[in-house]
Amino acid sequence: MVQDFKAYVVNHDNNQLKKAFKTLNTAQLPEGDVTIQVHYSSINYKDMLATQPQNKIIQKYPMVPGIDLAGTVIESSHPSFKENDKVLATGYDLGVSHFGGFSEIVRLNGDWLVHLPEDLTLEEAMIIGTAGFTAALSIQLLEDNKMMSTNGPVLVRGASGGVGSMAIMMLNAIGYKAIASTGQSEQTEKLLSLGAKDVIPRIECESPKALREMKWQAAIDPVGGSTVGELLKHIQSHGAVALSGNVSGAEFTSTVFPFILRGIRIIGVDSVNFPMKRRQHIWRRLAKDLKPKNLHEIKTIIPFSHIENAFDIIQSDNHFGRIVIDMGVNSSF
Repeated sequence: MVQDFKAYVVNHDNNQLKKAFKTLNTAQLPEGDVTIQVHYSSINYKDMLATQPQNKIIQKYPMVPGIDLAGTVIESSHPSFKENDKVLATGYDLGVSHFGGFSEIVRLNGDWLVHLPEDLTLEEAMIIGTAGFTAALSIQLLEDNKMMSTNGPVLVRGASGGVGSMAIMMLNAIGYKAIASTGQSEQTEKLLSLGAKDVIPRIECESPKALREMKWQAAIDPVGGSTVGELLKHIQSHGAVALSGNVSGAEFTSTVFPFILRGIRIIGVDSVNFPMKRRQHIWRRLAKDLKPKNLHEIKTIIPFSHIENAFDIIQSDNHFGRIVIDMGVNSSF
């Protein structure tokens, strides 16, 4: 049965980017073996970029952005999912080359889906979203590199953003001493309340020295940019930096000395195509030991009809925490 629904569609028309709510129907959805009623989505920095002219996120038009979604299965021919299952999806081709989460109904490849863990609600899954998944994945990869709560503090860069604030809360939940680095000094008290043991300014390129005082056993870095080279100088021997973003730029310079004299590693964090079995493990941790008790303190809930306001907030670079989009399943648009 064909069903109408609302979606936020981005398109190119006469070399201009146009964005609008559209009424679509299920016959217009892309191929996939699971159809989902979306209850919640969320806004990530990548989603905001996808709505900007000359962006390099969207690979074909028209496109429904949104790299995160959580909802219930309407129809499925996938062996792992059935009607009324609660599911979530982050990453893969969502909102890039396949219609994403800014839509009341989606159809996608069931191999991209995760069953909602018992100890998470659909709303909580989207408070976490790609940002929280990236934070949790960073922690997991650093622990795989022998990071331990007894080995010293862990720096979290961009601590006021989605990945950073989630990382602070998760590290605190499992007993680490998290040090928050942010350019938003007005957020100091908020970060301390979330579990940061100290709050410091943004790292600056301060010294030509190849190595400096060792301060942190590891760092979670969704920021990137030229200051990564300075960060490496301060990581303890055999520590690591989990690098997941490029908000401050895509390039940095470094000598070889942090690597050959202190054995430091840079660990790339790819939350988009991370293998499903390990992805499921991370989501189980997000429902258990990595689930912050104060998770709801960093959420801002916005109705689907106000989604453009959320893009403006993200673009202003003056927002704390996570913006969750309520798709209004139980209300009219």
